[in-house]
Amino acid sequence: MVTSTMVASPMTAAPLDPVTHADVAVVGAGPGGAAAAAHLAARGRDVVVLDKDRFPRDKVCGDGLTPRVIRELLDLGLHDEAHGRAEGFAVQRGLRIHGGSVAMELPWPELDDWPNWGGTATRRVFDLTLARAAQRAGARLAEQHAVTGPVWRDPSQSRVAGVAWRDAEGRTGVVRAPVVIAADGAGGPMGKHLGITRRTERPMAVAARSYYRSSRADEPWISSFLDLTDADGQLLSGYGWVFPLDDGTINVGLGLLSTSAEFGAVSYRGLLESWSAGMAGQWETTPANRVGAVKTGPIPMGFNKTPLHQRGVLLVGDAGGMVNPMNGEGISYAMEAARLAAEVVDHTLSTRRTSDLDAYDRALRERIGGYYTLGRIFTELVGDPRVMRICTTYGMPYRPLMRLVFKMMAHLTDDRPADAKDVILNSLQRLAPAA
Repeated sequence: MVTSTMVASPMTAAPLDPVTHADVAVVGAGPGGAAAAAHLAARGRDVVVLDKDRFPRDKVCGDGLTPRVIRELLDLGLHDEAHGRAEGFAVQRGLRIHGGSVAMELPWPELDDWPNWGGTATRRVFDLTLARAAQRAGARLAEQHAVTGPVWRDPSQSRVAGVAWRDAEGRTGVVRAPVVIAADGAGGPMGKHLGITRRTERPMAVAARSYYRSSRADEPWISSFLDLTDADGQLLSGYGWVFPLDDGTINVGLGLLSTSAEFGAVSYRGLLESWSAGMAGQWETTPANRVGAVKTGPIPMGFNKTPLHQRGVLLVGDAGGMVNPMNGEGISYAMEAARLAAEVVDHTLSTRRTSDLDAYDRALRERIGGYYTLGRIFTELVGDPRVMRICTTYGMPYRPLMRLVFKMMAHLTDDRPADAKDVILNSLQRLAPAA
């Protein structure tokens, strides 16, 4: 288990040799990359993970851990973290959803396939925890090693043979590996070198986030806001969140969808500051309580980078645009994709058939492609704040409806459900084309 001592005192790794050989090179040690490395190393594979930063490091995120994330933590053996017993991790009972004049508390659903609790942890804590878990499993982690591009097996670039890197001191080298997992984020170098560009017909968002000291940081609910207003009561674009953390602060952020008319035409920092000022009386989000600067970052959604396997490179997490369009959550999908990638890569290393890696793309589309198609329809609707206002005005007062909406947005149903709501949601996902 990862203890608080381990978090405070990061493990170190020896510098890479100019030419290093491995079974798999993983680019990026965020949740997707670290989880993939941990799963592969646990299967006995020689894995090298390269990250351009040094841990602990920040990432623009809501810091929320849904039950889908909790299940992945449990699967990795990180039980103290999953149960909120490790420093920096807190347990959350469910969602407090705000819309119009209504605030409704919805516990995480009781299901056979998923834990009935969620949590929060800053990305500084969470990413460090997973990176060190990968190391303990046997993966080699090279921090401050920026990958500059793929190494090809032949001049035709038909098949990857590893990656090239440059470290913080200017040293260069290569990791030679027959398979590469690219978990290097929305703007990472691997996708660019492969010629993969964002599918503009699929949604994305931009998030703005900051931290505030607050006496409400010990609340057992994460909060979601379906409509935002400033201090004068004016309606703002986007959706918002307040997530309580273990360190006495709250993560306050908002996202603006690409389907919104204001996308790309407003100051995201300005939006967050206006909204924070409007709720300072309830959440203590005053300038004096703010910790650090407002930061912004992209949220790539709904498989907006495809194909997910190309020439021996598998895209995981934000590199493949895997964020849920319904709720802006991406950690769980990165970790689930990482687990699947490890299974497929381990099998392919045994068969030595590159074509077997195509199973990764197919399986992900089968599992969540239909749901993401529904999510793209959802973003078209809620991108208009007037539509959102109608939905919150007439939908929020009805708790049974909101429970159904909550399960759909959180993507939490049993595979073999006894509940009618799960049957409906599963049927919708199966009927939607997994494009």
